[in-house]
Amino acid sequence: MKKMIQKLTLLLLVVAVSSCSSVRVASDYDKDAAFGNYKTFAFYKTGIDKAEISDLDKRRILRAIENEMFALGFTKSQNPDLLVSIFTKSNQQVNVWNNNWGWGGFWPGWGWGGWGWGGWGWNQPTVSTKTEGKLFIDLIDANKKELVWQGIGTGYLVTKNVEKKEERIREFVTKIMEKYPPEVE
Repeated sequence: MKKMIQKLTLLLLVVAVSSCSSVRVASDYDKDAAFGNYKTFAFYKTGIDKAEISDLDKRRILRAIENEMFALGFTKSQNPDLLVSIFTKSNQQVNVWNNNWGWGGFWPGWGWGGWGWGGWGWNQPTVSTKTEGKLFIDLIDANKKELVWQGIGTGYLVTKNVEKKEERIREFVTKIMEKYPPEVE
């Protein structure tokens, strides 16, 4: 019995931890690009200005990207090898479900009219909303003006707490940039 409880506890822990890692990432790249030759970067203002998010969030994203680029060994330059641009999308998901339980949602119990079927306060719908966002990070060859790498992160956004929002943005950017440079065969 003790082993079964330990296994169940471990399973619940794995499920809880895996549900916390909720940024899904993907990347695409030009297989002919010479990624080893790129050493410098700058932000592509024209592309960044088109991103439909607040200026505060843009600055948060750009700071996080800049930190990741520095960690990858890049330097910022007026004459860069790569231009960095971003694009964002979001959609709101609305979930509605009934809190009914029992057989068909009917259960004998006390209600406002006395004893009867339906119970007290049951069958009340619950509504929750979440905003799922996508962050695209584009790396453009500055000389050719061609997209050479794109990373995409998808996950739920935090909107109410500034510290948690900044943490979530860093998580998005870090997870996306883990895909760069691509493992070219």
